[in-house]
Amino acid sequence: MTFRSSVLYALRLVLPRGGGDSGRGRKGLVGAMLSIGISLVPLVAVLSVSDGMIEGITGRIIGLSSQDISVRVPAAIPLRRLAEGLSGVEGVSRASAELRGIALAAGKSARTGVTVRAVPQDIFAENHAFATYFSVEEGGADLSGGRNAVIGQKVARDLSLHAGDKITLITASPAAGEGAAVRPKAAVFTVAGIVSCGYQELDALWVFIPFEAGEAFFPQAAVQRIVSIMTPDSFSPELMRTRRLVQEAAGEGCDVYTWNELHAAQYENFASTKILLLLVMLLIVLVASVNISSALVMLVMERRREIAILKSMGAAADGITAAFLLAGFSAGAAGVLFGLPLGLFASVNINTLISTMERLVNAGARCIFMLRHGDAASYTVIHLLDPAYYLQQIPVTVPFRELLLVVLGTLLLSLLVSALPAIRAGSEKPLDTLRKM
Repeated sequence: MTFRSSVLYALRLVLPRGGGDSGRGRKGLVGAMLSIGISLVPLVAVLSVSDGMIEGITGRIIGLSSQDISVRVPAAIPLRRLAEGLSGVEGVSRASAELRGIALAAGKSARTGVTVRAVPQDIFAENHAFATYFSVEEGGADLSGGRNAVIGQKVARDLSLHAGDKITLITASPAAGEGAAVRPKAAVFTVAGIVSCGYQELDALWVFIPFEAGEAFFPQAAVQRIVSIMTPDSFSPELMRTRRLVQEAAGEGCDVYTWNELHAAQYENFASTKILLLLVMLLIVLVASVNISSALVMLVMERRREIAILKSMGAAADGITAAFLLAGFSAGAAGVLFGLPLGLFASVNINTLISTMERLVNAGARCIFMLRHGDAASYTVIHLLDPAYYLQQIPVTVPFRELLLVVLGTLLLSLLVSALPAIRAGSEKPLDTLRKM
């Protein structure tokens, strides 16, 4: 029995001629194909969405918080002069001085803790990450006035502030002398603009003020003096070399950190969460692939007469085995062709799908709430993805290399689960079968 004959017989097993019977084994193969295809949809979606989500959150944390390299500078070293010197180091794209401290922000009717960042006035226009990730929701990102402030959207919402309103920042100023009381120090700023980076955890933290105002506002003992450094590529292998050059240029007393040193725990948490999600999805694909094995067992039982006739006519056991292997492989391949496009479609339209599902869930939940309480005024909107922990708009990245591994792994798995039923088909004894006919 040639390989071509095995292929033809496999096609006969999977695709019968018109008017042919459709046994349980063949229906089982179709069901296995659908199971694999459906199981691939969440796997592909998780791969694409998790990569995009991790990349989006990491990009915002690096570009807006720590930058690629962060230099902690002691009070004895002039901060701006050091930033100007570090901007000329090989591998450095931009170096900017920044003061950072904790303060209590007070609005019209509420208070909240914030991180106050005193930055150069042109940072929202000149810094690539700020210009890319921040969107202006109200007013303008203008720090040119001496008492202007730009605040995050979540801070503005918590304090009920709008562009043009006043915000009071209160920090602690240690008094001179041992045992002296800590005195509060307050400053009033005008909200020039409200910005959002699409990640509520960061929008809830920051109030930006001009660098000069920060020098006057922050007490020396309660402020971090930082030079934030950007490089051409945050993930380049050259980042550690640039770090060493920056350390040499900054001199003793300055502590230099890369972004992955500052955010190692968070980045590892993202990676481990993705691995756990993928493990669950792979188990679903594995369970779906087992359906191929059970379908082939049924197919072998139904085709025992055909197998006996073929063997009595000289067909080799290897040829029969190959035909059933190809039948199982074709079911897996058809599942891939069915599930992969659906998974990519779901990934590309994930934001629309989530918003549609949220509307449907909230419509049903609101109706139930009204039936139970008679009024929906106190109904709380349900979020499938809480914006406090996820990006408001999920970016989608299609990982072609990982998808290729998924496709190859699914096809290999289809062959593996088809092996035992196929070997059993090849080892059928025609004499025993024909004797029972």
